Amino acid sequence: DTAQRATYLDSLKNFKKNDYLESLKKKKVYDLFITSYTYDDVKKRQLNLGLDLKGGMNVTLEISVADIIKQLSNNSNDPAFNQALANATARQKNDPKDYVTLFGEEFHKANPSAKLAINFQTIELANKITFSSTDEEVLKFLRDRVEDAISTSENTLRARIDKFGVTQPSIQRLASSGRILIELPGVSDKRRVEKLLQGTANLEFWETYDNKEIYPVLEIANKRLKEILTPADTTIKKDTTVSVAKTDDKTKKEDKKSKAKKKGDDKKVVAGDSVKTKGDTASLATKMDLKKPGDTTLKAKATRQDTINEQRKKNPLFAVLGPSTTGKNGELGAGPVIGLAVASTFVHDTALVNKYLNMPQIKEVFREKGFGNIKFIWGFKPAFNDTVFNLVAIKISNREGKSPLSGDIITEARVVYDQNSGGAPSISMNMTADASLVWKHLTAANKGKSIAIVLDNSVYSYPTVENEIPNGSSSITGNFTQDEAKDLVNILKAGKLPARANIVQEVVVGATLGQEAVSRGLWSIVYALILVLLFMGLYYNKAGWVADFAMIVNNFFVIGILASFSAVLTLPGIAGIVLTIAMSVDANILIFERVREELAAGKATGLAIKEGFRNAMSSVIDSHVTGLLLGIILYVFGTGPIQGFATTLIIGIVSSLFCAIFITRLIFDRWLNKGKAITFDNKYTAGAFKKININFVGKRKLYYIFSSLIIIAGIVAYVAKGGFTLGVDFKGGRSYVVRFDQTASVEAARKALSVSFGNQPEVKTYGENTQLRITTTYLLGDAGDDAEQKVEAKLDEGLKTLKVPYKVMSSEKVGETVSRDIKTKAIWAVLLSCLVMFMFIFIRFKKWQYGLGAVVALFHDVLIVLSVFVIFDGILPFSLEITQDFIAAILTVMSYSMTDTVVVFDRIREYLTEKNKSDLHKNERVEVINYALNSTLSRTINTSLTIFFVLLSIFIFGGETIRGFSFALLIGIVIGTYSSICIAT
Repeated sequence: DTAQRATYLDSLKNFKKNDYLESLKKKKVYDLFITSYTYDDVKKRQLNLGLDLKGGMNVTLEISVADIIKQLSNNSNDPAFNQALANATARQKNDPKDYVTLFGEEFHKANPSAKLAINFQTIELANKITFSSTDEEVLKFLRDRVEDAISTSENTLRARIDKFGVTQPSIQRLASSGRILIELPGVSDKRRVEKLLQGTANLEFWETYDNKEIYPVLEIANKRLKEILTPADTTIKKDTTVSVAKTDDKTKKEDKKSKAKKKGDDKKVVAGDSVKTKGDTASLATKMDLKKPGDTTLKAKATRQDTINEQRKKNPLFAVLGPSTTGKNGELGAGPVIGLAVASTFVHDTALVNKYLNMPQIKEVFREKGFGNIKFIWGFKPAFNDTVFNLVAIKISNREGKSPLSGDIITEARVVYDQNSGGAPSISMNMTADASLVWKHLTAANKGKSIAIVLDNSVYSYPTVENEIPNGSSSITGNFTQDEAKDLVNILKAGKLPARANIVQEVVVGATLGQEAVSRGLWSIVYALILVLLFMGLYYNKAGWVADFAMIVNNFFVIGILASFSAVLTLPGIAGIVLTIAMSVDANILIFERVREELAAGKATGLAIKEGFRNAMSSVIDSHVTGLLLGIILYVFGTGPIQGFATTLIIGIVSSLFCAIFITRLIFDRWLNKGKAITFDNKYTAGAFKKININFVGKRKLYYIFSSLIIIAGIVAYVAKGGFTLGVDFKGGRSYVVRFDQTASVEAARKALSVSFGNQPEVKTYGENTQLRITTTYLLGDAGDDAEQKVEAKLDEGLKTLKVPYKVMSSEKVGETVSRDIKTKAIWAVLLSCLVMFMFIFIRFKKWQYGLGAVVALFHDVLIVLSVFVIFDGILPFSLEITQDFIAAILTVMSYSMTDTVVVFDRIREYLTEKNKSDLHKNERVEVINYALNSTLSRTINTSLTIFFVLLSIFIFGGETIRGFSFALLIGIVIGTYSSICIAT
């Protein structure tokens, strides 16, 4: 019908897709009678994926305590004070004491007779620190202020991240270290995140000098510098010589014309849009485009380089700092920009300019000419060519050296778009009432002059003031991109950090690598599930299929609990789930083997099940408690993915205990009530392990020899190889996983990177032969904001020489203080685990000998696994580094080794109880131990087999990220089974 069709089409015109979708989110998708869930409810409760599964960025920030102390002292110039800060910073890399304690110790070393309080006599601290305050009181006050600063930083960073728009970010304070851990799933722009997190948001408004005032002084400084540098420093340094030549290829295709226009509130241009140099100087244009078309010879490059060297001899300052001109007959430009310099991967002229201008003799030139109150600040981003930066002359108008207007003065900031400049984004700001009054006076006093807007010691804009601004409004322009403008607004809104935040640990995982990890993790679960299902069903018949059902229910419980706790699932977490599969049937194996003993004794099925559950309960509880204790230790001492693994393990242990005891028992009772037959074996497995009578104790010397040989071989390999291969988290450094388009040569990559880094990095194949993992300590101790870019530039420089397309799939950085803390925690985790196991066994069995036997077996297991790792490192085609994952594997192995050991100890204790004995003679001991081992051998072998199947699945299908981890577990389970039989007893 035409009319109906028209009506329908009209209704579509009013259809709002977003409204419809929003309404769907509010509809019930699950109705459980007692409660119901909408799509939104379910979405909020979904299981979060970790960075290694989803891709993204993990950053650990450390607030600079040195900065906080220096600020509290009002930037004290006392040499002893500043030396103490420098020494404390150096000691922090190796000393676990807190920074304030280190500072106090170093201050006393530098000046034993001085009092700390003298450095904190400021107006702000007038009622808090007095001349009579003791050093202990000052240090306590500093600790309290540091704690407040870290809490403030956490809140400020949280506000920034919330505005950043990341889905499910995680921000948590690492209490024991004072660090802040931030996880940002799905983030790929590493640079943007680093700027967002590390910017202190220290906003300042400065008065400026005009270029025409300063240029004559620069000319004098140039001449003075020539006198200073002749003849000792008249040639360009080696690294800069090479750098300038290399810049040819990097910059030859860049635009030679670009704009350096800056706009203020009055929309007035305050800087020229081209650069020329005055006098006999090396122009920036020449420096940025040394390579002429067709001119590729080394001789030509050398000639041009000689020209630059000659210019540096004649005009050392102007050779690196091109004066700001209008482009019309070389006239000086108006405004506060006094010069421009190059800063790129290979040319560091800005650093050289800083060095020259900070020389005492050059500072004296400015004082002589009446500019002793001048300081210089670079622009926050290149003015043109992506490598040339403006240098702005700042006027210091007070004795304290502070800006006239600074701090948390912004009440509102927003992105606005200037239609007169093509819709370019800028930031509009409103100030507090007090700041507005200062801003009014500042603008009134600087009509016709520029005011520099500085954020974190970088000039963002320098508008020229036309009129007094009474309402506290201002704006920042700076050729921003959309993201830069948005992030700057977020930083201003969130407020100022109390001190600089340094990235001490960083992990970046590409989305592609995350998707591959998810796929591999899921397949490892599927294959492990199939292997265990088949083994239990085929070996234990009907009872085995019941255990399989309980295992599947257990996995639902684990996933559900993880989601309820808003836990994050990582790749090690998936490994924990896979291990839970094995654990959930291990308890059933202990119970089923005991039921089979009762059936073999002639008891009816119902009674055998009842007695089997009762008699096996001691072993089941003990084995799960040991696993739970070690899981808790792993959680406390682990970080990041290891905590995820520990969380899954703990949940799995509790859940599997419930499922093994209650679900299987409920099913058995129901079947018995219905008169159904329940079988615990078949014709092939009924007689398994029945007639075994091995003299284990009699062969103990063979075990000692076997274990000793492996450990001695490990010691020899350790000495020969110079120790273990430590992962980046234990030794500090940066690690990159790089994927090439074709097979990558390890040797070629190592050689190329050795040239670019200046030292030999560690290069290994990572999984596929098209992937390499590159680890370097280059610039590890450099706390500069551009250190990361410098390292990546060197990485890029080296890899490009291979002439094979590549992509960095993931990267990791671990600072020296973090690696020190990780190593310390790892050692304590292992030692504490051994102590806890000894105490548990001692309390549980009421004899110290049981505890000693268990601990000896645990140390034995650790030494054997370490020996295997060091022996086969470099032989097997995958990484055998000692990392946090390895420590997690060691603790997990200890847990399973204890599980088997406790089963045997339980049988020995049961025998003694039955015989009413508390001790035995030597021959009786041998007899009882052999009896306990032989009677529990089926439990030991079957539990180990199920775990082995599961770990084999993880090892084969889990992916390269956890291959070393799963290998350690595989070796550990075999050795743990061996030690519980042959060593502990």
